[in-house]
Amino acid sequence: MERRLSAVPRPVMAILALALAAHLIVTDSSRAQRAGLENLPPAPNVLYLRASSFGDPIPVAKLMMLYVQAFDLQAANPIPFREMDYDNLITWLRVILLLDPTGQYPLFTASRIYAIVPDQVRSRKMLDFIYTEFFKDPNRRWPWLADAAVIAKHQLNDLPLAQRYAAAVQEKTTSQDIPLWAKQMNAFILEDMNELEQARIMIGGYIASGQIKEPGELRLLEQRLQEIEAKVRKKASRH
Repeated sequence: MERRLSAVPRPVMAILALALAAHLIVTDSSRAQRAGLENLPPAPNVLYLRASSFGDPIPVAKLMMLYVQAFDLQAANPIPFREMDYDNLITWLRVILLLDPTGQYPLFTASRIYAIVPDQVRSRKMLDFIYTEFFKDPNRRWPWLADAAVIAKHQLNDLPLAQRYAAAVQEKTTSQDIPLWAKQMNAFILEDMNELEQARIMIGGYIASGQIKEPGELRLLEQRLQEIEAKVRKKASRH
């Protein structure tokens, strides 16, 4: 007697999905090796992976993430991740997020590993990937865009890019769980850019909103506002 797929236990379905995904990945990898390629093979098609996952694509996504991370650790692979084809790498990470939209690890590796390579072109590609993916779930993905703002500021020395990322965190997140420091990044980067009036208005708005309940944090923010106001007066006196 034939059984419908819905009657198959979920653990069995997960094992079957993993087996199929492993077959797809290993097949693509073998093709790449036969072709003499040492970089990541092209990412498997997300529609095919979904169809092959029996309705449970998350184990497949986790397997793919493990494969990507292990790729540059293979003894036979002379290409470290900092020299990988980042366009292809980003495609892998994007497919993984499509299979598991609530997963955080692809964006964690993007910001904490792949974006900090000593190569501005590759770093900027990975930061742009983080920025694009952030808008699909701002309240869940804000930590990685906050990381991106820090990288843009301190590693790339690109304050306008850092401010763009910080502004997105400030403007697009709505959860009450977002820490104030993440919301305040934009104001502090504006100060670094010498956009003192904007920074003053922004920090003053935080203080006036009553959102800051911690006395120590409020005191530090008020002190920062005073410092910015002093800079504004000094700047005005020069003109």
